[in-house]
Amino acid sequence: MLTRRHALLGTAALSVATTHAGAAEPIPVVASFSILADFVREVGGERVRIDTLVGPGQDAHLFQPAPGDARRIAAARVVVLNGLGFEGWMTRLIRAANFQGTQVVASQGIRTLRAEHGHAHGHGHSHGHADPHLWQDPKRAQVMVRRIAAGLSAADPAGRPTYEANAARYNERLEALHTWVEAQYADIPRERRRIVTSHDAFAYYGERYGIDFLAAQGVTTRGEPSAQHIARLVQQLRRERITAIFIEGMANPRILEQVAAESGARIGGTLYSDALSAADGPAPTYEAMIRHNTNRIVEALAG
Repeated sequence: MLTRRHALLGTAALSVATTHAGAAEPIPVVASFSILADFVREVGGERVRIDTLVGPGQDAHLFQPAPGDARRIAAARVVVLNGLGFEGWMTRLIRAANFQGTQVVASQGIRTLRAEHGHAHGHGHSHGHADPHLWQDPKRAQVMVRRIAAGLSAADPAGRPTYEANAARYNERLEALHTWVEAQYADIPRERRRIVTSHDAFAYYGERYGIDFLAAQGVTTRGEPSAQHIARLVQQLRRERITAIFIEGMANPRILEQVAAESGARIGGTLYSDALSAADGPAPTYEAMIRHNTNRIVEALAG
């Protein structure tokens, strides 16, 4: 005879079994570099397990895939990449892995700017003259977040409500971030918003917030600028009385130190463009990166 105690124990066991059965294993996702991994983390939450190919502080332009990276991709259900040739090595890597899962190209369908220099990204692969650094504009980043949510939903339909809700909440924060950045420049005259960086990666940020970025290099960190390029840059700094120079987080500071010494400009600090900092650094997340960069630029321009 089934007693009340037995019935309660049976109900509890059924509840535990249902909980275990309903708890989905996190889906394995590979992100090409640290900024996209941060987007995936915000959208996917506990439903995803993220593996990042090019981690914080590492240069995607100079990344050399290893055989183990193909195995990491082969084990994933979703691969998230920027596209626009930013990861020139990614096509070969996906092919080598015989990847059969969902590919999410976060830049797809977003209006691009033309790169100022026709350099190639990643082992000679051209980006087709489109600047791939879309994430530097928080408004475009919101579209990238929605692309990621759609891709995760396609691979994991049961998680769609979670992905869409997480993306919506995160994009509210990115909208607030955009509003905050706009406010920081409100008192700086447009004609004073001119700075030099070591890497031409800030055009989208510049377009959004009315800042002119001059670069000692093109949109890739692979090559050294010529002596003529540096000489022209120094002349322009002197002629236009540009006083702020910034070193990118991954760049060799030697070039800009030379430009600063010859032009009389001062180095205003480090900006982060293609990679987040380490967890204990000033830019461990995308939001922190944009805030850090904005604060450094505003301080230099206001000074």
